[in-house]
Amino acid sequence: MAGRGVLTDSLRNLHDSCVFMLTRDLKWTIARHPIHFDKPSVAGVGPGLSFGMVMAKAHPGVKIGLVPCAVGGTSIDKWQPGAFDPVTSTHPYDDAVARISEAMKKGEVKGMLWLQGESDSNTDSAPVYLDELKVLVKRMRKLTGKRKLPVVVGELGRYNPSYQIINNELTKAPLQIKNLAVATSEGLTEKGDNTHFDAKSAGIFGERFAIKMLELQNKDKEPVVCKFLTDSK
Repeated sequence: MAGRGVLTDSLRNLHDSCVFMLTRDLKWTIARHPIHFDKPSVAGVGPGLSFGMVMAKAHPGVKIGLVPCAVGGTSIDKWQPGAFDPVTSTHPYDDAVARISEAMKKGEVKGMLWLQGESDSNTDSAPVYLDELKVLVKRMRKLTGKRKLPVVVGELGRYNPSYQIINNELTKAPLQIKNLAVATSEGLTEKGDNTHFDAKSAGIFGERFAIKMLELQNKDKEPVVCKFLTDSK
């Protein structure tokens, strides 16, 4: 989710005047790549900005606020209260709570995005992955005061066969967690490390996240038609 796609000048300057991001020091600014700051030396293009831009197009005149919380390389075990990630010297869950709480002072949390699982894609961790995801979603819904907070989770890259272990678990998620949808990674490509999405794919993935989020937010309304998307799989 943090994004490791290679930044070009055009991507570095990409923005939308209605899409904002909460910076590392808890300040709001126009969102630009890189959205995340978990590992500054490798931070790059992720799905967050394209997600926000699609949401802005779907809601003209509305300010969209992105609250980056991802910590690359962490297992889902690191996303519980008090857990510490020694690589980044952070407490992923606790830090996310602090950032979300700060964001709620200026606006309303409308949804949660989750793209994680490479570290858990093994026969030991995968069987309990959904149980841990359920707990995490429940905590986030309690924090935001929304028991039906829309949640979109993304598949891991299909280019790495080992990731299919978690992808198989994610297919069950909508049946076990209400108001949750899965964004497909079908056809997306990696940046050459067999782990991270390349910049183009990250952008497409963000659009797919947005489509699913809009479907969840509008499931009791008229269907959303996103003709402005570059990809709609």
